[in-house]
Amino acid sequence: MGTAIVLLVVAGAAALAVRSIIRDKKAGKSVQCGDCSHCSRCH
Repeated sequence: MGTAIVLLVVAGAAALAVRSIIRDKKAGKSVQCGDCSHCSRCH
């Protein structure tokens, strides 16, 4: 039973992390630097 609870907590944390990455990507933020206004790599 304890293993299942830990698994749910870890899966929830992973889901929140993925959701955060997707939101940042939709907002135009890069995972590498976060601000592409000065970066020639992104444009």
